[in-house]
Amino acid sequence: MPHPFPRRCGLIRTASLSAALALLLGLGLGATSARAETWDMPMAYAASNYHSENNAAFAAAVTERTGGALEIKTHPGGALVPGGEIFGAVRRGIAPIGERLMSALGNEDPIFEIDAVPFLATSFEEARALYDASKAATEQVLAEKGLKLLYAVPWPPQGLYSTRPIESIADMKGLKFRAYNPATSQLAELMGAIPTSIETAELSQAFATGVAESMISSGSTGYDRKIWEFVDYWYDVQAWLPKNMVIVNQAAWDGLDEATQAIVLEEATKAEDAGWAEAQRLADWYKEQLAANGMTVAPPSPTLKAEFRDLGATMAAEWKDRAGDLGAEVLEAYKAE
Repeated sequence: MPHPFPRRCGLIRTASLSAALALLLGLGLGATSARAETWDMPMAYAASNYHSENNAAFAAAVTERTGGALEIKTHPGGALVPGGEIFGAVRRGIAPIGERLMSALGNEDPIFEIDAVPFLATSFEEARALYDASKAATEQVLAEKGLKLLYAVPWPPQGLYSTRPIESIADMKGLKFRAYNPATSQLAELMGAIPTSIETAELSQAFATGVAESMISSGSTGYDRKIWEFVDYWYDVQAWLPKNMVIVNQAAWDGLDEATQAIVLEEATKAEDAGWAEAQRLADWYKEQLAANGMTVAPPSPTLKAEFRDLGATMAAEWKDRAGDLGAEVLEAYKAE
């Protein structure tokens, strides 16, 4: 009869080996979890748009510099989350990071739409000064909503698109006007146009079907959507320079170690600088492309320009009332720049 001891030793060895393997696997899984984290980043604009390209470069740089410890995957064109839902998705932690047009969030807080107050800042230099003056206030409002600002990049100066010639505000009466934020809705009403909310991804269809007949937007938007297929006129009114901001959920941010946070902030600064430079470089090029594709590209008539200035003054006063003390502080800081 075989002695039971060797069998018992074999069982002990087998049990010990199993326990060791389980421990090693557990440690390995834990290390993998600590080593790699993936952030999906929803964006509203086409992959070919310079905002999306800039964000993709930022994401790739963070992924590379962290050695994959933080991998950021961009999802352009509203493919992951529709543009109008990105802010809420990041706020609720459904997406850890995302990009959103700031002025579209005016109903969240007036401070977000300061860069869409007509004729408050109409050049890149003025827009940068306004951003510097309003950045702390923006960060404060975002923090109250559990969010952190990483960077913001402007669109080129906004122009007036129309399916028919516009010589004065009276010519806007009854036109279906694409509104993308509270400011453009208010502007439409002041002009006698009919505001209709349309996200960027839906623009081509909206103009093709007559749902929209006019809008104020940059040459970039028109170029990306091949707007010349449906719209004949673009007037360079230079109404304002709105910005897109990249935000991160504060809880997701707090989950990163300090070294990773430092890398993200460094790359965010680079992305912001690169985005501003690219917006300025492309501003005239976009106008040239609209004209090259058959659109009439022209400055506003003196009458239209003066009337827009008057509407801008009205809207600026109303914005200041809604924005309260925080808005007043930002305006004072901007004037002091």
